[in-house]
Amino acid sequence: MASLETAAEHERILREIESTDTNCIGPTLRSVYDGQEHGLFMEKLDVRIRNHDREIEKMCNHHFQGFVDSITELLKVRGEAQKLKSQVTETNRHLQEDGKELTGFMEELKQCRVQQRNIATTIDKLAHCLPVLEMYSRLQEQMRAKRYYPALRTLEQLEQTCLPRAGQYRFCSIMAQNIPKLRIQIRDTAMSQLRDFLESIRKHSDKIGEAAMKQAQLQRSLDSAVSLQPRALIGRRSRKEAMMMMMMVAAGTDRDGQDGSPVSEQDSGILDVEDEEEDDETPGAQDLVDFSPVYRCLHIYTVLGLRDVFENYYRKQRRKQARLVLQPHSNMHETLEGYRRYFNQIVGFFVVEDHVLHTTQGLVNRAYVEELWELALSKIVAALRTHTSYCDDPDLVLDLKTLIVLFADTLQGYGFPVSQLFDMLLEMRDQYGEILLKKWNLTFRQALDQDNYSPIPVSTEDEYRHYTSQFPVQDPELEKLPFPKKLPFSEFVPKVYCQLKEFIYACLKYSEDLHLSSTEIDDMIRKSTNLLLTRTLSHSLQYAIKKKNVGLAELVQVIINTTHLEQSCHFLEGFISNITNVPPDTANATKLYGTSTFKDARHAAEAEIYTSLNAKIDQFLQLADYDWMSPAQGGGNLSASDYLVDLIAFLRSTFAVFTNLPGKVAQTACMSACKHISTCLMELLLNPEVRQISMGALHQLNTDVQECESFARAGPVAGFQGDTLLLAFSDLRQLLDLFTQWDWSTYLADYGRPTCKYLRVNPHTALALLEKMKETKKNNVFAQFRKADRDRQKLIDTVIKQLRHLITQHHS
Repeated sequence: MASLETAAEHERILREIESTDTNCIGPTLRSVYDGQEHGLFMEKLDVRIRNHDREIEKMCNHHFQGFVDSITELLKVRGEAQKLKSQVTETNRHLQEDGKELTGFMEELKQCRVQQRNIATTIDKLAHCLPVLEMYSRLQEQMRAKRYYPALRTLEQLEQTCLPRAGQYRFCSIMAQNIPKLRIQIRDTAMSQLRDFLESIRKHSDKIGEAAMKQAQLQRSLDSAVSLQPRALIGRRSRKEAMMMMMMVAAGTDRDGQDGSPVSEQDSGILDVEDEEEDDETPGAQDLVDFSPVYRCLHIYTVLGLRDVFENYYRKQRRKQARLVLQPHSNMHETLEGYRRYFNQIVGFFVVEDHVLHTTQGLVNRAYVEELWELALSKIVAALRTHTSYCDDPDLVLDLKTLIVLFADTLQGYGFPVSQLFDMLLEMRDQYGEILLKKWNLTFRQALDQDNYSPIPVSTEDEYRHYTSQFPVQDPELEKLPFPKKLPFSEFVPKVYCQLKEFIYACLKYSEDLHLSSTEIDDMIRKSTNLLLTRTLSHSLQYAIKKKNVGLAELVQVIINTTHLEQSCHFLEGFISNITNVPPDTANATKLYGTSTFKDARHAAEAEIYTSLNAKIDQFLQLADYDWMSPAQGGGNLSASDYLVDLIAFLRSTFAVFTNLPGKVAQTACMSACKHISTCLMELLLNPEVRQISMGALHQLNTDVQECESFARAGPVAGFQGDTLLLAFSDLRQLLDLFTQWDWSTYLADYGRPTCKYLRVNPHTALALLEKMKETKKNNVFAQFRKADRDRQKLIDTVIKQLRHLITQHHS
């Protein structure tokens, strides 16, 4: 059973060997060698080989005759093949000989085709490389020409478009490596030019501002000169002319960067072109300053993606420059040029910022410019307050006001709010008024010091017209008088009146261009004029009245002068109304206080006359040398004291000068002088240092009083009714009559009655004088031995007792 299976397995293996590719019989043979019947398999294999050999031999025997026949035919064909070979060889030889030339041509054609292909390839490569080289050449040319923004655009196109198309070449890689360096170079160069630009406009901002302020001044002049033309036409034409002028100013200042990129390359959508239609008439700001470094740097940083960095840098630098511009020089207040340079720099700074604001997209915005302007306004106002406080020249203040107005109008034309500047000008108006008051105070003092305090003599009609043109004289009687004649006032009056008008003109001049109404100007002028009248002129007049060594004649002339000035006040009212076009009767209009000022001055002069006259009288009375112990002269006529005679002569000459004074003033002065004489004589009589008075001394004093009464009766000053002037001596007269007539019975009996003869005699005064006479009797030793004297002494004692009783009775 096992042998059958083995035989079947061997049979299967043999069939597998016969039917399988020899490359794949390895596993089959492996199974034979792995088995135990290797010998049997070899025997089987030999049997199978022999069987196949027999089959092959049978097949060969079957086909051998056909093979022999084929060999025979082949031997026959060999001869023919030799012939054919010879023919083919000959033919080949002929063909090779004939094709050799064609082969040469074909080789040449091949070479040509290779060259043609290489040329086509080269042309194709060059077609991609030449734009790169051309663009790089253009880039180098733009860099040399300092056209950095176009160079940056070229660089961007070279990097993004041309180099990728050109392929991997060494020069392309070198270019690609240089591109970042070129960008940095362009950025740094643009920033360097911007720094140069910022430094340039910092140095020349005063020239830019000067040109802008000239433009504003020209605009204002043209507006006033051609006010009938359409305002838009005027503005456009004046702006054009002013810009042409500004171009000439800027020609030598900011043209260092003129080789920069042209306007078409600067714009790139950044410039504001809303006014392009007017470009033919109105030059742009680039004609004043070359702004190309700003535009170029802005465009370059925008392309580089660093616009925020550039904006922050620009604003930071301009803020620093603003602080420098707004810092005034320490001596700015000394000259107008100092203020002018200060304002020119500020205007130049903000003109540049305004132009940058309107020609760039967001480099600076309105909020930034307004913030800078607010900062500038506060610093400008503070600087002006500080520096104008040092100024004491009204002409400089007036010129400064004009300059500030022009400064404000210039910046207002660029859209900046300037109301604070006009408020500052209104503050300066008060300071200007104070400076004017100081100046006019010196002028008035000088006029008073130079005045001769004498009426003005005029000998011709021209002289008369000259003075009447300076001062309104309204005196028909004076005009009728023949020449030569005298104006009642001195040179001081026309000088003061002219100076008052000059002061009004000075106030009016400051009010110009402050955008004030006529009513406001009128009110300001009137208030300032009132200050001049009530403070400055009043103090000057007081100075003239109170100064030392002023004579009565000078005081009289001061009164005459102030009277005429008082009468001229309504002319000043009309003068102010004419120059302000505001009627004087306008509601709430301020009235001039000139009348009260001159009245007060006149009253002060009158009081000074009274005081001075009394002081002169005191000087004469100091010469009085009474012998209070002189004996009574029997029956002889006494003469007035020498000092009193001189005093009366002085008074007569003095009151003769008072003829030009108002009657009331002269009368008051005369009455005051008489009362003062009476009071002083009474004080002499009652002087405590005079302990003894004789009857002879009383008679001498009585004689002097009679001399005074004679002077009073003569009427030294017209206008007194009856013996009114004698009333000044009534107290002294009744006292002396009481003692010289020894009429004590009447005095004591009628005392206290309205009809009393000695109504003005005070019992205290009478008692004091009696005490002095009593002392005289006590000291007279010989009088004690005379009965009459003893009786008189007893009478005096009796009267003294009665007076004391009277005093006690009335006091209780």
